[in-house]
Amino acid sequence: VQLQASGGGLVQTGGSLRLSCAASGRAFGSRVVGWFRQTLGQVREFVAAIARNGIINYGDSVKGRFSISRDNAKNTVTLQMNSLKPEDTALYYCAVSQYRDWGPGLSRDSSYDSWGQGTLVTVSS
Repeated sequence: VQLQASGGGLVQTGGSLRLSCAASGRAFGSRVVGWFRQTLGQVREFVAAIARNGIINYGDSVKGRFSISRDNAKNTVTLQMNSLKPEDTALYYCAVSQYRDWGPGLSRDSSYDSWGQGTLVTVSS
């Protein structure tokens, strides 16, 4: 599976952005798809993931502000980010897991084997 993330940019505190992840490959629709983010010198942080059956999980820092959805017919996953804060500034990656259904390990980046190139989100204070 090849992934292309887009939609990043510069936004003020409290603003919104919508990230998209476009995938090629038939396996996309049957796998868990996740978003992670990373800042310089830090480990990747789990943001959100959606399983093939629509089960969704969010990282604690984004609950209530971010929303993930998927369109398997179009091979896309979208991350709607609202009420953005400066601490949301990071490089955001979409990734496809080798697993089909949600499990506790799906918040770890080691559970994902296909990664996009990342899209930069910058939130100004």
